[in-house]
Amino acid sequence: MPLPLRRPYRDPDRAVRDRPRAPRDRTPSQAVRRAAALGLAALTTLGAAAPLSPGPRGIGDPLFPTLGNPGYDVLSYDVSLDYPGRNDRPLDAVTEITARATAGLDHLNLDFARGSVQSVRVGGLPARHARHGEDLVVTPLVPITPGQELRIVIRHTSDPRDRNDGGWIRTVDGLAMANQADAAHRVFPCNDHPSDKAIFTFRISAPRELTAVANGLSLGRRDQGARRVWTYRTAHPMATELAQVSFGKSSVLRRRGPHGLPMRDVVPTADRAALAPWLAKTPDQIAWLERKIGRFPFETYGLLIADARTGFELETQTLSLFEKGLFTSGRLPASYIESVMVHELAHQWFGDSVSPRRWSDLWLSESHATWYEALYAQEKGGNRGSMEARLRRAYEWSDEWRAADGPPAAPKPPSAGKKISIFRPIVYDGSALVLYALRQKIGQGAFARLERAWVARHHDGVAGTHDFIALASETAGQDLSGFLRGWLYATKTPPMPGHPDWKPKDDRQPRAHRAAPRSEAPGPPSRGNTGKPA
Repeated sequence: MPLPLRRPYRDPDRAVRDRPRAPRDRTPSQAVRRAAALGLAALTTLGAAAPLSPGPRGIGDPLFPTLGNPGYDVLSYDVSLDYPGRNDRPLDAVTEITARATAGLDHLNLDFARGSVQSVRVGGLPARHARHGEDLVVTPLVPITPGQELRIVIRHTSDPRDRNDGGWIRTVDGLAMANQADAAHRVFPCNDHPSDKAIFTFRISAPRELTAVANGLSLGRRDQGARRVWTYRTAHPMATELAQVSFGKSSVLRRRGPHGLPMRDVVPTADRAALAPWLAKTPDQIAWLERKIGRFPFETYGLLIADARTGFELETQTLSLFEKGLFTSGRLPASYIESVMVHELAHQWFGDSVSPRRWSDLWLSESHATWYEALYAQEKGGNRGSMEARLRRAYEWSDEWRAADGPPAAPKPPSAGKKISIFRPIVYDGSALVLYALRQKIGQGAFARLERAWVARHHDGVAGTHDFIALASETAGQDLSGFLRGWLYATKTPPMPGHPDWKPKDDRQPRAHRAAPRSEAPGPPSRGNTGKPA
């Protein structure tokens, strides 16, 4: 689905009305009822044929060809989830999608798996629906015209059980979400691609003894007998992969960040005292990043610390997900833990506010998060955190990473059955090398201006590799397309400007003595570089 470079900012109060938790369908107008009657007559004449081309369609993403759906642009999601109090049972759910058609459609696809569908309505009228793999194919009674605003209401369940491939994470005391890269549709029906960002409202209910949180700011809570209902809404568009909802025995700790930024951390109540010193570091980390790249891009920020063994952290928008063990294991140095916190925080600018146009543009998100993680470690850790030493080691491994996983902007598809395998060393330190080479080429001043210009120009939008090359050339006042294409697309790592002594491992030692475990190579900030990286 073709999308504009940036989606204009929408006032969330206009984009999403404050509806009851379980949306009620509007009464169709007389004209709509007349059109529906004609549609029903046509169906009676033609028979209830299956929708044309009912299988997964996708938008042609190089890494996930069937992900996302053409023909419409989502404006908002209104997601209601009822947590039963146990994480081994499905949640009852209602997802309401407001979208604008970009083409004429006799049916449309949504991404959805891990739940049953009770009903679908489009424009207040019942619509046929069928499952095809991980697609939900919806056929409205009345064909959709280009430019038409759509209101799609799906009543369904959301099943957190017996899976370990994204979506819901079962914690010790409840649930949390980890939807990267393509797993939001394992929680709720959606157009599950980062290029289609939208405003989100979450209406989530749980037994009163539990706490429920989600992205954005709280719009309030109310009690219904033994249950409590919370409502949250984002003030900025969000990609589906960044959605976060959590239920658990948690405490919400509030403070103020730079410029009075509202902050809230969500932590296991039993561990709040032990975690408090770590949480107190976040305001200064935000201020440090603001000095580098500009104002924090969202309405709030905080950490969601889950009592679960995940092996990764995740930059869910305004509320980054962290594994409790990162802070409480006692096995990790404080400097490392802080650098991981900064990595996820930097993603709020790079990856969240500016989302990748295609998953092959992932390097733009992870390179920058790795860059500021390493720069923070250097500035705060002295000689122990030398950024140049880290990137020199990465340069030595870069040819091997490119051979195994592809170059930064043209990565190989994920391994069969392991979609998160797109998170490889080449998109972390291997892509931070690209930024280092660019800074060496254009100078520190031009590079700093480029970083600020990138997040300002594409704020709340999507952008890709070609956009970065164009802006880098514009900022530096020289054509950098040839230089950057070599660094981004070549199978061999180009020479590093200013460092003729930097050599890949093939040139430094015989092949027989070259191999080393992947975990010894510099890589993403996840313990041992295993599992889903940060």
